[in-house]
Amino acid sequence: MTEVGFYHLLDQRLDDALAQLLEKAHERGMRSLVLTGSEARSEALAGHLWSYSRDNFLPHGTRLDGRADEQPIFLTDREENPNGATALFLVEGGPVEFVGRFERCFDLFDGRDEEAVTAARERWKAAKAAGHKLTYWRRQEAGGWKKEAEA
Repeated sequence: MTEVGFYHLLDQRLDDALAQLLEKAHERGMRSLVLTGSEARSEALAGHLWSYSRDNFLPHGTRLDGRADEQPIFLTDREENPNGATALFLVEGGPVEFVGRFERCFDLFDGRDEEAVTAARERWKAAKAAGHKLTYWRRQEAGGWKKEAEA
């Protein structure tokens, strides 16, 4: 059973929220996989991770960088796990069958986009039906996340 957290973004860009959550996972020693909808999106997010903070560095790579097995954070548009990640980060959704291959899943979605919210609700239902432990997190105005629900 995978622990799936749904992260509802309202006032923060997905790219920035992803970087912060990846940073926390990395600090806890977790290997992470970021699943995107395209190779171009993976490369764009990888570029953002290089520059999002002056104080922190997140070691990461993509298929174009090679040596996936050595990357603590790997960004891809394929259902694969070449770096042996235990944490999956979804930035554009993903199939519940793939989610079940990880200990933790972080499903980030833009709360200002009704289609993204509707899709997240469908993923919640599918993950619940698959027997995963679910939590719903909402970004707070003062920063940080607040757990609003669990199932």
